Order: sequence, then C-alpha cells, then structure tokens
Amino acid sequence: MPALLLVGPRASGKTTTASRLARTIVRLDRPGDAVAFAADPDAALRDLDEPVLLDEWQAVPGVLAAVKRAVDADAHAGRYILTGSVRADLEAETWPGTGRVLRVPMYPLSVAERLERRVTPLIDRLERGETLRVLRDPPDLRGYIELALAGGFPETLALTSTTRLRWLDSYVDQLLTRDALQLEGGRDPTRLRRFFEAVALNSAGTADVQTLLATAGINRKTAVAYEQLLANLMVLDVVPAWTSNRLKRLTRSAKRYVVEPALLAGVLRLDVSTVMRDGDLLGRILDTFVAAQLRSELAIADSRPRLYHLRQEQGRHEVDLLVELGAGRVLAFEVKADAAPGPDAAKHLAWLRDELGDRFVAGVVLHTGPRAFALGERIIAAPICTLWS
Repeated sequence: MPALLLVGPRASGKTTTASRLARTIVRLDRPGDAVAFAADPDAALRDLDEPVLLDEWQAVPGVLAAVKRAVDADAHAGRYILTGSVRADLEAETWPGTGRVLRVPMYPLSVAERLERRVTPLIDRLERGETLRVLRDPPDLRGYIELALAGGFPETLALTSTTRLRWLDSYVDQLLTRDALQLEGGRDPTRLRRFFEAVALNSAGTADVQTLLATAGINRKTAVAYEQLLANLMVLDVVPAWTSNRLKRLTRSAKRYVVEPALLAGVLRLDVSTVMRDGDLLGRILDTFVAAQLRSELAIADSRPRLYHLRQEQGRHEVDLLVELGAGRVLAFEVKADAAPGPDAAKHLAWLRDELGDRFVAGVVLHTGPRAFALGERIIAAPICTLWS
C-alpha cells in the first residue's frame, strides 16, 4: 500500500512502531514542523525521503488531502505512514483517504505481545477447528485480574504497581482535559470525567443512556456528544448487537467497553483486592479484558471478523461476545469467573447453536480454571489464557 494510517489510543505505541519503518519523521503536534504543512501541505510533502511518518496528523487535518493527492499522482508502495490518537470522521464517505490510505487500528499490547509469544489468533484457530492448547501453568482468577489491571500500555510494563496506578491517573487526567479539549473545545472536563466514570462502571454492559445520564448528571444531548468524543479518542468501543432473521426478539442495544481494562483502574481508582471483593466489578473487568484480547485479533485474523454481542429481550438468552466471520457464520464466547464451569454455563451457546445450525462454527466458555474440556457439540470450555497459548 502507498499509505497506512495507524489509529489507536494515546500511548499504545503507534509512533514508536512507525518510527522504526520511517526515513523521515514529521511531528505535526510541534509548531515548527506543523507551520509548513498548515500553509501548503502539498509543497511540504514534496521531496521528503520515504517512507514518511506524519505523526499526530489530526493537528493539521489538511495533510490527509495532500497525501491523497500525492498518492493519486504516484501510488507506489511504502510512501506514507500517518499516526494519530483519534478516529474523528475517518469512516465518513467524504473522508479523502478512502481507497488511498489503509486504516490499521492499533491497541495497547495484548497479553501475547507482552509475553512475546507468537500465536495464531484464537479466532482463526477456532474457525479451522484446531485443538486448543493450554499453558502448563495458567493464571488463576487473581492472576487474570492482575493481568487486566496491569494493562498493555508499553510505558507501564516496567513500572511497579503503585507507579503504574499513578501513571494511569495522569493518563486519564490528560485524556479528559488536554486531549478531549483539543479534539472538541468547549467540553466541561468535570462533567466528561463523570460520564467516563459512569461508562467505566458499566463497562461490558448494555446500560441504556438514561442510566448513564442519571449517574453522570448530564442531559441526553451531552451524553451522546461525550460518547462520540470518547469513541473518537479510542478509549471507548461501542459493540453493536448482532441481529439475524433466524432469531426473534433480539435487542438492538449496544454494549459499551472501555478499550483498555487498565483504564478502569485509573478512572475508578481500583486495585486487585478491591476487584476481588466486588462480584459485579470482577465480572465486568474479566469481560472487558477478554474483549480487549479479541479486539486486537480482529485486524489480523484471516476471516476479517467483526465483533458483536447478542441479547434477547428481558435477557432470556444472551451471549457475551459474538464474532461474525462472514456469510453469517459465527463464533460465540461466554466469559465466566469460574474455575470449573458446567453445562449450565454453556446453555446460551447451546441455544444459539441449535437456532443457527451450520452457521454456528464454535462456542467457547472462557473460564479461570486450568483445563479445556467439551461441554457439548461444537462447544468447549477453555481457560482465558487460551487466547495467548
């Protein structure tokens, strides 16, 4: 491709990674670098040694149109890498990069990356029907919570737990003040923080907007704007409900996930002991943690999958996470804080299998125990660490 656009949360390693591949680095958040691109981006791009890294492109949005024109004139591979911390309107049909710039999402490190383990995405392994491997010494429940709250921001990996919490506090403060105001001026940081706290408390849930309004003390219009702002900053992922004409009475309410589970520790001031004493928080953090691992697979899995959840009205049947592989085929996941889940843990997966027939590829109950075992036809129980085994 002639141009790549890396997008992801701040501090997820985009610039560091892209810098290793670039001959010229332009940091557009620095006034000295930005002035020429703001005045005449086409001229500024000319005659630079390629590949060119254009860091923090959102500081000079006109650079995107200049990259488009440059690629239109000469589309040879490896010309530009753009990095930024916001999604903005990249999905709009009028975005100038359509067809010219390949958008690549980049999230904080997965556990496989933290442990430097080269693994095939679990999504691909399940689609191929491979036997799942299990670590010889898998984490226990507390170990999974420790992994979730440690997070995958590269800068925090070598920090002590106390220093990491201070780093996360600072990250959240900067996100809700400097970063948010740069993207959308006029927002009240105090009310935005209250809304983010409400979202964090409901991470991995389908709380309606009214619940978030009451918790944050804001009106509906403000809540919608704040939700879009946090999504543009790529710290909030709104996972849509999956629908099918084979299934009746499915809700269309989305699930909201904080993209990096460690941010829950930052915004809610959590530690491992606090989470272990609160069953609701425990379940939400495990679900958020698993979603983060699966989300990191979406961009590289062979089947180009999409992430959903499924819920019937009144919660009669629900599936924590559902991956659509294409042609209506699905993988379904339940996340359980249980070391030895029984058949009852898979009842919603069994219902979905029976409803979808051959379109149901596999169902997995991801749990906190040490073993993998069958729970029914095309349904297995497997430790959460299977994601990086």
